[in-house]
Amino acid sequence: MGTKVLVTGAGGFIGSHLTEHLVAEGYEVRALVRYNGRDDRGQIDRLPRATQKAIEVHRGDLKDPEAVRKAVEGRNIVFHLGALIAIPYSYQNPLDVVQTNVLGTAHVLDACRWSGSLERVVLTSTSEVYGTAQYVPIDEKHPLRGQSPYAATKIGSDALGESYHRAFGLPVTILRPFNTFGPRQSARAIIPTIISQALSRPVVRLGSLDPRRDLTYVKDTAAGFLQISRCDAAVGRVVNIGRGDDVSIGDLVDRIGARMGAPIVVAADPDRVRPAASEVGRLLAGTALAQALWGWKPRYSLDEGLDETIAWVRENLDLFRVDDYTT
Repeated sequence: MGTKVLVTGAGGFIGSHLTEHLVAEGYEVRALVRYNGRDDRGQIDRLPRATQKAIEVHRGDLKDPEAVRKAVEGRNIVFHLGALIAIPYSYQNPLDVVQTNVLGTAHVLDACRWSGSLERVVLTSTSEVYGTAQYVPIDEKHPLRGQSPYAATKIGSDALGESYHRAFGLPVTILRPFNTFGPRQSARAIIPTIISQALSRPVVRLGSLDPRRDLTYVKDTAAGFLQISRCDAAVGRVVNIGRGDDVSIGDLVDRIGARMGAPIVVAADPDRVRPAASEVGRLLAGTALAQALWGWKPRYSLDEGLDETIAWVRENLDLFRVDDYTT
């Protein structure tokens, strides 16, 4: 019998990769996915058949405390990745994002607080909580600045996790990945947006090309979740992971074009530009703490991750609505 774990948000991009990784490592995995009338389990349905059979799927909603309690029951480790993560959507429907991300996290933490079997809770943060870098590399002491409703909800959910550790002794640790990319990511993110458009049309429509991002391949991020869950010294702490190198969106376009074998022509799309005070100009991970705690070191280079992502998008281009702006 393996360690019993719950992954919330298992049907999402990072959640599905973490779920796949945990099954491969011999964990007994329960997945909490948001119910819908199509019985669509998200990216879980794109995992290998043998992996799918090994997953116990619970359908529910983070905003329902009873559904969350049932999902947490009997688990040793809870990986909480469930959230509404699209920044443009948070401009359109901020209250929905608050209810899912903040109230949902409170439900997870409270269910874990009263669980008799729990050994560790891993909350998922985001580098967006830092806002535009005030210094680089960005370490965990960097000031927090919510430059979008989404970022503000993650600041709030992180603070809840820290408070449950201090107030109730809950064994919470918070992983703060910098921008993750890879197969199964939707066009709401920059890399699949560039690739899918470049495969489908002569001109790629993008917003600002100036922001700089520290891009981490999803298999490294998934490994980081498992590593921090095994690290006792990380309990009660927030820990960054990333590659420790950044690239501008403009340079990223050129890099993807080079990997695909042809230059990419870009046209500005004002609908894709964030409000000026909300745009995060630069994110560059400081990972000294993760290196000290468990020897964090990403395995994949940016180019290796891009090659795998390009291949996946090329094989699954029918999943992308390239004529629409995915929020």
